[in-house]
Amino acid sequence: MRYRGWDLVRFLGFMLLWSSATVVEASIHEYRNEGFSRRLNSYFFHGGSEGLYASKLHLSHPNSEDKPLNGKSFIRFESITFRRTKEATEKQNEMQQKTGLIEAIIVEVKDRGRIGGSYENTDVICCNPKLAEQGSCKVGEVIIRQDPNNPDWPKRIQTSFEGKSEEATLIQTVEINSTGMYYLYFMFCDPQLKGMKLSGRTVWRNPDGYLPGKMAPLMTFSGFMSLAYLVLGLVWFLQFVQYWKDIIHLHYHITAVIGLGMCEMAFWYFEYANFNSTGNRPMGITLWAVTFSAVKKTVSRLLLLVVSMGYGVVRPTLGGITPKVLLLGFMYFVATEALELVEHLGNINDFSGKAKVFLVLPVALLDACFILWIFSSLSKTLEKLQMRRSMAKMELYRKFTNALAVSVLLSVAWIGYELYFNASDPLSELWRRAWIIPAFWTLLAYIILVVICILWAPSHNPTRFAYLEEAGDDLEEEGVSLTTSGVKVAGDVATKLERKERKVSIAADHVYGLGEDPEEDKRE
Repeated sequence: MRYRGWDLVRFLGFMLLWSSATVVEASIHEYRNEGFSRRLNSYFFHGGSEGLYASKLHLSHPNSEDKPLNGKSFIRFESITFRRTKEATEKQNEMQQKTGLIEAIIVEVKDRGRIGGSYENTDVICCNPKLAEQGSCKVGEVIIRQDPNNPDWPKRIQTSFEGKSEEATLIQTVEINSTGMYYLYFMFCDPQLKGMKLSGRTVWRNPDGYLPGKMAPLMTFSGFMSLAYLVLGLVWFLQFVQYWKDIIHLHYHITAVIGLGMCEMAFWYFEYANFNSTGNRPMGITLWAVTFSAVKKTVSRLLLLVVSMGYGVVRPTLGGITPKVLLLGFMYFVATEALELVEHLGNINDFSGKAKVFLVLPVALLDACFILWIFSSLSKTLEKLQMRRSMAKMELYRKFTNALAVSVLLSVAWIGYELYFNASDPLSELWRRAWIIPAFWTLLAYIILVVICILWAPSHNPTRFAYLEEAGDDLEEEGVSLTTSGVKVAGDVATKLERKERKVSIAADHVYGLGEDPEEDKRE
């Protein structure tokens, strides 16, 4: 299925309404009245592509659904139906038993040069009479140069229309005995079949399940990260309980991020495991996983921002900038949620990359806004702490600033690597390493969270990072008035202490008989 960017909002709303009952096709690629595109002298439809590992066990009957399936890797054509137009049917001769040849071609990406006539110094894809005379191919078929080491590959599966029938079917299972990235194309060379439609589905399976090869490591990684968040949560909870009397508001925000991260990784693991065992992705689980991921990313960035502003350390509240912070967070959540849905659904049903590119831009822009605001706020917070000579807090924020600076440098370097990786691998030949791209960002977010947990861990001495109402605590808009009132308060406290000391001294003198005559006191 293909979705355009402007249809995304309606599409998301539809999914939310039917999430409990709808199932998204995964390694099961469905075709619903798909049309063919013309290229040179051929017509083709891209039926999908997946990274597949070689079978551990061989299929005893290639055209049957053998049970159990563990250890077997294959591409199965189920109820593939080709429907040609009435005009094409009427042009066929009743005396011809088979007409309108259609081919399903499975090719490993490294053998893509074996499709077409490039080795014959021609750019045609379908065989023509001239090439047929040379014995290179048969007229009306796609030109394929077989691999001498594996004569059956690239794989060609043919079917035809019976007489004047409007429909032709294809049911077959192809075993995969070599690990690689495989592409499936449905093709025909007969111009009279122009306008033909394709329906049905193909099932792609790896030896250990239906999870595509490039996504299989993510299930293990999600399980590992779930345990990592669980360990962090337990350590944080013990600290939280031990020093619960000294907890500040910032600690609740950190706890929320840990909880969201734990739920996010658990949902992704469950989603991948279900995908792997059934070949389908229930829409409800996918939506929950994507939503938790978007919420966690948003809350994590907001946590970095409010910590950088000195919330709970330099200032008790965010004051008038709270609406701006919440607005930025809301915009980031919406943009991330849309991007995540398109990205993960794109891995299933071959979404067009245009929608993804269109949605990447606002996320990147909002991320840049977060980074600029965070470092700007950190600079102002450090200046305030330096003016107040709060050395302990300033040292804390310097460590936090250094950690963020290192993470930004790593992020920039990784973005460069990601761009290089995608540019140098347009056909997903490096599919077995593709999982490290999203895994890096998850791991980096976890490391930053661990750093925050260490720096702002609950303790018996919360004053080392907690906000205290001191003279000159807020030197922004009301600096002068606050300073004046602070001096006045300090003066009042000093006067009261002096009077109290005098009373205590006089009382002691009377007790020990050293007091002066009351008459003298009166005269004084």
